[in-house]
Amino acid sequence: AAAGLGLAGCGPAGPLPGGRTRLRQWNLFTGGDGARMIEMHDAYRREHPDIDFRPTTYLWGNPYYTKFVMGAAGGRAFDIGTLHLSRLRGLGAGSLIDPVPAGLLAEYGVTEADVLPNVWEKCVVDGLLYAIPLDTHLTVTYYNREICAEAGVLDADGELVATSGPEEFFDLLAAVKEVTGQYALSIETIGAWRHFWSLYRQLGGEMTFDGELGVDDDKALRSLDFLRRLSAEGLAPESADAPGTPANFQNGIAGLLLTGNWEIATFQNAGMDFGMRPYPAVFGPELGQGDCHALVLPHRRERDDAAVRAAVEYAAWMLRNSITWAGGGHTPAYLPVAESPDYAELRPQAEYRHAAADVQFDPDAWFSGSAAPMQNEANSIMSGLHTGAVTPEVALDRFKRAVQRLIDTPEPV
Repeated sequence: AAAGLGLAGCGPAGPLPGGRTRLRQWNLFTGGDGARMIEMHDAYRREHPDIDFRPTTYLWGNPYYTKFVMGAAGGRAFDIGTLHLSRLRGLGAGSLIDPVPAGLLAEYGVTEADVLPNVWEKCVVDGLLYAIPLDTHLTVTYYNREICAEAGVLDADGELVATSGPEEFFDLLAAVKEVTGQYALSIETIGAWRHFWSLYRQLGGEMTFDGELGVDDDKALRSLDFLRRLSAEGLAPESADAPGTPANFQNGIAGLLLTGNWEIATFQNAGMDFGMRPYPAVFGPELGQGDCHALVLPHRRERDDAAVRAAVEYAAWMLRNSITWAGGGHTPAYLPVAESPDYAELRPQAEYRHAAADVQFDPDAWFSGSAAPMQNEANSIMSGLHTGAVTPEVALDRFKRAVQRLIDTPEPV
């Protein structure tokens, strides 16, 4: 169905008979995010009868990005698309992606001052704005209030107590496991990269790719060993995939969950009493791996000012109305919404919104970022830590060799 719809996304933009302007949008939002996107798009259509707006949704990850590259390479496939900000450089900023006219964006009420500095910086390449950030989404902590209250790990306000250091966190997990009788923590073991990067960054670890991989072995091993201990000590499952991880939390098999903030709707729809806070302070500040959904302009062989104006106005409208998007867990990138009274009333979203200022983006490389090769390699290798198939030393060695192969591969875009 998506492939068929994709044909509707092709063709020239600009004025149509009757004076309407054609606007074709591509995105990768399904599930709960997809439902909210449809809600926003319906509202956009109602307010813009002069725009012939047609969005197309593709499957998340490589299926979408393959379509994105092919469409942008054609020079006239779609007018505005969604991507993860961590993929901006690797997907051809300056070649497959055209700059955003910052002055035009400002006409519609969005400027650098309206976005967190760490997010705006990621949108700029070689001094030019190439992306308009819609949100920040990051790895956070969910906690079951009933289980955690029985475990004695809630404070006087009914919120999960903050811990400092790995041993305090392990003590908290042990208390929670006493209540569940199974696990304390649900964590996606086959998606371990997010947790490794969160922990490694808490230690101040850097990663570079200048001809060869630059990584701090000691900090990487400490991070990997922490993941190993979670399962080895019976505090987290040895194997859990993306669907099973939130299910373990929802079913009370675990009292805590470390995953992305996009799972909020799952638990709200189930009627759970849960709270949220930033990623735990295991080795340092409460830093969690994350990313941003952003809107970009694909490269055009021939300039179409009407299409660009319509696309930028659409993007600005999405930011100004992102309180709807925030309901699904993502923190709005547009500060007038993120700092508004309406957002402050959202619970538990407002409980972790300050973490967006310190979101830990994946390191910059063409093969890095959401659904990119390095993340896939890391997930495959590091999952063995939880099953006991590999030691931290072996996992690090395999990861380093895998990344070196990517470094040695010519950049495709």
